[in-house]
Amino acid sequence: MRLGVNIDHIATLREARKTTEPDPIKGALIAIEAGANQITLHLREDRRHIQDEDLFRLKCELKDKNIPINLEMAPTCEMQNIALEALPNNITLVPEKRQEITTEGGLDVVSMIDYLKDFIKPIKQQGITVSLFIDPDFKQIDASVEVGADAIEIHTGEYANAYGKNVGKELERIKKAAKYAKEKGLKVYAGHGLTYQNVSEIAKIKEIEELNIGHSIIANAIFLGLYEAVRKMKEIILNARKELESE
Repeated sequence: MRLGVNIDHIATLREARKTTEPDPIKGALIAIEAGANQITLHLREDRRHIQDEDLFRLKCELKDKNIPINLEMAPTCEMQNIALEALPNNITLVPEKRQEITTEGGLDVVSMIDYLKDFIKPIKQQGITVSLFIDPDFKQIDASVEVGADAIEIHTGEYANAYGKNVGKELERIKKAAKYAKEKGLKVYAGHGLTYQNVSEIAKIKEIEELNIGHSIIANAIFLGLYEAVRKMKEIILNARKELESE
């Protein structure tokens, strides 16, 4: 299972003072050294953390490394133009609301089928893999296939925020959605709200091949250091995967 480390919240800390530190690109390089298989960053329309320059600097730093860049972005013309200029390896289309603290749910692909078909086409023509960040819902999966997505990233926020019996309920939803998406020919990723405490059960879902995790890793880096925070997350994920394979 691949681990994509999201560097957004390194930039959040930098933007709090509008200085040059901490540098998210330096954080990306440390994360790679610690075992990250991908670097994820979300260029939001309001530029609250990652800035355009960060994306292009990251592309430059990683040009000789075999580490993909996953650009999270809203499906807008502005972001499409930036993606076509920067040419990241992958893009993940996500919904955005200016008032939200963080992404609150999955993209409603069902209501945007015609728009997304046209939006995705020039991006895929440049060899960029397109993933859609969606809730674990069969209708959204079917719509993702229809618009031409290569992959989906299952929104795990409801699972991460669940308590008691609802944890099992949300986990089952994710398992069913992952299996269904795989059967439909999509690659299956997952992310949002995953921590050291809750990631193992998601990592045991065999259809999911990649997790994108940011806030928890950066939060723990305050106490552990970034290298150790990434290494620990990767270790938990790989141990869960080994447990799955041994069953």
